[in-house]
Amino acid sequence: MSERKAPAPVVNVETKPFWDATAEGKLLIKKCNACDEVHWYPRSMCPFCHSMDTAWIESSGKGVIYSHSTMRRTPVPYCLAYVTLDEGTTMMTNLVDVDFDALEIGQKVEVSFADTGEGNALPYFTTV
Repeated sequence: MSERKAPAPVVNVETKPFWDATAEGKLLIKKCNACDEVHWYPRSMCPFCHSMDTAWIESSGKGVIYSHSTMRRTPVPYCLAYVTLDEGTTMMTNLVDVDFDALEIGQKVEVSFADTGEGNALPYFTTV
């Protein structure tokens, strides 16, 4: 995993199920029961139709790189990316354990988790 240390997330009532699942190595996303759309960032209200009838579903954790940018002028270089999950939604994340110079748009990735030491983990992605 990356040498770069990220702070533990701020957990609230709305996101607690998501963060609890990360401790078990599961990536949850929200799906709207009214319009059938999946969305990221997990929140109670659907950003598409504004319904409050949403449910947690487990993502496969697989997707493709939509966009990426490598930050090299830092003590520990890192790569920020948008990943489009197989379920259809796109999330911002970091790519870890990858060759920054070999990354390509459309490249397949899968989720990996970095333990925060506070009962949850941060979802990152790595190339397949």
